[in-house]
Amino acid sequence: MVERPTSPTVEASLTALAVSLRGVTKAYDNGVMALGPFDLTVRKGEFISLLGPSGCGKSTALRLIAGLSAASSGTVRTSRHEGVGQIGHGIGFVFQEPTLMPWTSVRENVRLPLKLGGVPKVEGQSRADAVLASVGLADFADAFPRELSGGMKMRVSLARALVTNPDILLMDEPFAALDEITRFRLNNDLLALWRSLGKTVIFVTHSVFESVYLSQRVVVMTARPGRIQAEIRIETVEPRGEEFRTSAAYSDYCRRVSAALAPSYSGQSML
Repeated sequence: MVERPTSPTVEASLTALAVSLRGVTKAYDNGVMALGPFDLTVRKGEFISLLGPSGCGKSTALRLIAGLSAASSGTVRTSRHEGVGQIGHGIGFVFQEPTLMPWTSVRENVRLPLKLGGVPKVEGQSRADAVLASVGLADFADAFPRELSGGMKMRVSLARALVTNPDILLMDEPFAALDEITRFRLNNDLLALWRSLGKTVIFVTHSVFESVYLSQRVVVMTARPGRIQAEIRIETVEPRGEEFRTSAAYSDYCRRVSAALAPSYSGQSML
């Protein structure tokens, strides 16, 4: 069940919250219990990562927050604005695959959510161009997906999620298929965007290294049905850069997260 705060008391208590899940479970028709009971609170503007083994319910949690699936029990609340040109209740979703339309340009791929929302074409193109510039693709607005590298395609997917100016950005292992150099570069660019735009980001990953580098808080999940096993705050000097990635503090956090994650795995790689 997805609820929006209605009473003044509830709204006041959630002023600083972006997402709240309480006692959430998800069971599928085949009887598989995928998630829960799961409790999670995310503050507005926070960057958190959900980390855990395959099948532990990380992606399921994102889908529940986005309203793409209904919880079997418990409550999912989000605090998000709505207004002219706002699509999908203020939530942007970046999937693991870019899922771009190959027959049309990068600009038109990014404009699609605005087009579906009835935003006039000229305004939509202007907004698409602006967000493409923010992800470093201003010169590729007229290109087609087949002309782009894997990293560039993922930037287009990120731009499409941002073009509606969502409050909450959900990212489901967006960089998992990329080479390490491209992944590091996109990690840096994502952090820069997060700092400049002030979005709430919930990021799913299998990588201990990535979760520690990106997040203010790493939420470690158990094996299915997914529950929260540990929460580790990553406290370091901002803005983060390569000096953090090569620091003793980064290595220590990676060890702590790996240790928290270890009980959830049975013969699978944690990295």
